[in-house]
Amino acid sequence: MGNRQSRPWIVSDELWSLIEPLLPEPAPKLAEGRPRVPDRQALCGILFVLHTGIQWEYLPQELGFGSGMTCWRRLAAWNEAGVWDELHLVLLKKLRAAQQLDWSRAVIDSPCAGGAARPKSGPSPVDRARPGSKHHVLTDGQGIPLAVSLTGGNRNDVTQLLPLLDQVPAVAGAVGRPRHRPAALLADRGYDHDKYRRPLWARGIRPVIAERGEQHGSGLGSFRYVVERTIAWLHGFRRLRIRWERRDDVHEA
Repeated sequence: MGNRQSRPWIVSDELWSLIEPLLPEPAPKLAEGRPRVPDRQALCGILFVLHTGIQWEYLPQELGFGSGMTCWRRLAAWNEAGVWDELHLVLLKKLRAAQQLDWSRAVIDSPCAGGAARPKSGPSPVDRARPGSKHHVLTDGQGIPLAVSLTGGNRNDVTQLLPLLDQVPAVAGAVGRPRHRPAALLADRGYDHDKYRRPLWARGIRPVIAERGEQHGSGLGSFRYVVERTIAWLHGFRRLRIRWERRDDVHEA
């Protein structure tokens, strides 16, 4: 156990048993050459880059992950095949079956990530207009990610409120219909727009949004901290905290 904690990029047997069935069959090789890097090793290489934040070309091949570009291409190909969305749904189903999803409320926040000028980047209002991106994150009442999206750093937080809600997959795993709507949505003052409250009510979701102009201390902090904790965990991965990826789809993957 201690060895796994010191090397968090190592994929456990339990996790691999969920991921492997989702991966597309590799294309047949047209010519002889080096043997194909096994998918599990390539995934460990992807996680190594995610944790450490190193450039892909600097991935140490002596670790057995294959080259950085091999891992990058595998990441992009699996993303195009929808592997990550399928894995997310598989994990949410397992959580719902274990009664570990809190649908009583969802919580939303949109932190900025630094970086260079890239697709889906823009002048960040919190970093002296330097290029940056935003990670828009929607979690359940415990902080489990339900949906995420990427925009430029200059996009208003509230523009992603409805798209994120519509992105939440229908989660089965319990008796009754699959569920994809929380009972309430908690958000800070950046989401205080009446034109967005009405669509929330229309979706059967009760908006609990702090109002601009009021003094701090709305009491939402005791519930909203879960999304801030999740964002802190996500930004603990150095490859996410700073936007180095040129392609926005690879960064989102």
